[in-house]
Amino acid sequence: MPDRLKGRIAVVTGAANGIGEGCAAMFREQGAHVIGVDLAGTDESCDLTDEAATQALFAAIGARHGRIDVLVNAAAFAVFAWLEEMSYADWKRTLTGELDIVYLATRAAWPWLRASGSASIVNFASANARHALEGSPALAHCAGKGGVQAMTRQLAMEGAPHGIRANTIAPGFIRTAATARHLADDPAFEAQVLAKNMLKRLGEPEDIAWCATWLASHEARYVTGADIPIDAGATAW
Repeated sequence: MPDRLKGRIAVVTGAANGIGEGCAAMFREQGAHVIGVDLAGTDESCDLTDEAATQALFAAIGARHGRIDVLVNAAAFAVFAWLEEMSYADWKRTLTGELDIVYLATRAAWPWLRASGSASIVNFASANARHALEGSPALAHCAGKGGVQAMTRQLAMEGAPHGIRANTIAPGFIRTAATARHLADDPAFEAQVLAKNMLKRLGEPEDIAWCATWLASHEARYVTGADIPIDAGATAW
């Protein structure tokens, strides 16, 4: 069904690659006016861990368009290390890159999401927020994504009186430029992921973008506070 997001003003962070890039492309195909945000290579360049820069960016977007209908918080970064090898600095860096980056963008966008009257926030938890993956040194990543999931439920409650819905998508392993490095570094890792998946394939950004499109559209007008696993059934058994 074309034009599912026709006329919607959508801000997608992390839009230069991976899941964010996939969401931005599909949103445009579905008729949204998309403002892509990343460190470089998108419509708007911004360090979303910089509070002042993030506030200024969303103030400018809001002033230009008068509202924000959809906020997709796909920007993230993490340090993957075992507990014994992870420094406190890397722990804090990961929580900044997984959790603070969502908080700062959402807080900055909030007045313009309220102005929409029918806004949708799409955040990203992870299969790692539900279970551990054997062999994956993802301690801080798990903590950050679990925090995003909990924060989004609270946002759903706070946003409801203003017509703001907030949901998370919990991707399983998605093939991107970043995860390709994990596959290259450890040839056994793909087999380990597939062994856990009910569907014996790896995910692509498009698989996540379809769900994000639905959540961003009026089709999901009765959906808030939800966490939707898109993970080939990995967390279902």
